[in-house]
Amino acid sequence: MQKITTFLWFDTQAEEAAAFYTSLFRDSRVTDVTHYPDGGPAPAGSVMTVEFELDGRPYVALNGGPQFPFTEAVSLQVECDDQQEVDELWAKLTADGGQEGPCGWLKDRYGFSWQITPRVLLDLIADPDRAKAGRVMAAMMSMGKIEIQPLLAAAEG
Repeated sequence: MQKITTFLWFDTQAEEAAAFYTSLFRDSRVTDVTHYPDGGPAPAGSVMTVEFELDGRPYVALNGGPQFPFTEAVSLQVECDDQQEVDELWAKLTADGGQEGPCGWLKDRYGFSWQITPRVLLDLIADPDRAKAGRVMAAMMSMGKIEIQPLLAAAEG
């Protein structure tokens, strides 16, 4: 049993968000839904929490009300294998009210922040050739959605 679970506070969209997120990633599923009892801060019988897994990792979504909106201070980073995976996730997560951000960051329709990161970017900016890594970093800083080919071109100089 996992001791640490990421807990996400939604206004009223926990169940909808969990269904959306689990549709995006392999090995993902909703595992449990609990409902508010009488005397809670929301109507009795309404969804309180949704437990779900993304790529096998546990999360809990809470319908807690509007008091605590998401900020960019917390995000989920997704390491992508190729440009197709970057493009697909970017399109799905920014659809229906999501917002594109800089350097591979975006907000989904619920206001939650994601980093859609091609694995090659992480390898290139960690390259021992610091001039090469610097060129790649400069290229990445000019992007919204990360494009792999310009990163590779920057690495080559």
